[in-house]
Amino acid sequence: MTEAPQSQFLSLHLLETLVAVLPVRDENGQPKSLVYGGAERHMITSQARRRAERVYARNRANAGLGALKGRSMGIRTREWALLAARELESAYGWEREEGVVTARAVIEASGLKFGDPAKKTVANLTKVLIFAPADAGARIAAHIAEHADEVREWRDSYLAAQERTEAAKKSRRGARKKSEASPPVPEEESAAEPAAAPKLPPLAKATRDAVLLAIAPRDAVDIALYGRFLAEIADSPNVDGAVQSSHAFTVHEAEQIDDFYAAADDAKLDRKRNALSFLDAADDAGAGMTGYQSLISGTFYRHTVLDRIQLRTNLRVAGMTEDEAEEAAADAEREFVKAFVEAFPEAKKNSTASTGSLPALVLAFEGERPYNYAAAFQLPVDESPESAGGDGPAGPAAVRRLLRHHTFVSRRREDLRSARVLTYDPGIDELLGEPGLVASATVVERIEDLTP
Repeated sequence: MTEAPQSQFLSLHLLETLVAVLPVRDENGQPKSLVYGGAERHMITSQARRRAERVYARNRANAGLGALKGRSMGIRTREWALLAARELESAYGWEREEGVVTARAVIEASGLKFGDPAKKTVANLTKVLIFAPADAGARIAAHIAEHADEVREWRDSYLAAQERTEAAKKSRRGARKKSEASPPVPEEESAAEPAAAPKLPPLAKATRDAVLLAIAPRDAVDIALYGRFLAEIADSPNVDGAVQSSHAFTVHEAEQIDDFYAAADDAKLDRKRNALSFLDAADDAGAGMTGYQSLISGTFYRHTVLDRIQLRTNLRVAGMTEDEAEEAAADAEREFVKAFVEAFPEAKKNSTASTGSLPALVLAFEGERPYNYAAAFQLPVDESPESAGGDGPAGPAAVRRLLRHHTFVSRRREDLRSARVLTYDPGIDELLGEPGLVASATVVERIEDLTP
């Protein structure tokens, strides 16, 4: 069996410089920010980062790349009824509409709520996103197809009971409104109460168990890593995530530009170019569309930590043996580190080329608890020249601060070990040669070398 890890937690810290990007925005299309150390900082939320990393690892695994190739992965969606229906149609020859109605009824009767049936856009979507293994829809469809006669019989009675229930609700609402609008009458003369709504026929236990097993975390590695919470079904297991992520923020005060853009109308420009008279050209003057977009630049600090014990616990609870869990956890750790360094939120990726950025520095080390070094940047970096009393460019200044902070902490914490540093910046590489700056860390040249 693989030897147990020396420390429970793997802490990762990263500095990256981004120029004229907008990887995440608020409801008004503006960059997100926070106030720290008395200064406003740009922020990239941990949710945006985690999703980028999770999807990066999943896509690589599905493409047969990386340490997790061939392993089960999850997807987070509201479309499980539609995915099951698609499988019923393609693999078992069901009509599309019947497949959707059946899958929705089965999943709903298992305990998940769906959108308003009167609204076509959400009628067949669960009310919350469900993070489940990617093959959950196919497993639900396989059980439905295998027990088609019993499921169809139950479905028809379930839908009929739903219609009667809805009719009873409307009747009660109508009686209530009529009562409120009419003068009071003696009790003996009042009309009888509308009939109680009929009970919905319960889903067969075997079918409900099949649905719960399909959406259970099982051996999906990314669910074991990032966890999931499903409150709607009490007997469907939740998973405490093994990954903690912080919001990324600029190490200096935020600076934002509102970029004015003018989009050309190709047809208008073609007419202008070929105009036969001055008047024609004047009619076709001006841009096709104008507007503003907010863009941010800066050097960001971000941090994440992997709980190795929690990861192995999640994998064993999912049904793996101790040896299988150990092997899967080692693979997951390698891919987790790669995703942390390589993945990037894809908002405005085409117009800003943001996903091509590389970190100025990655610091990785083990410890008996998580270590967040955000305090190193409580005092914002002053980018004015060093000759004027400032810190100089934010990138090198932040690298010095982070590494000095780590060296200072590691002298006082005996559990910190196996510290490694990676850079993709030749200027930072020269900086790492300063005496004592990386005294407590080893400089490596590949992502794979960041973990033991």
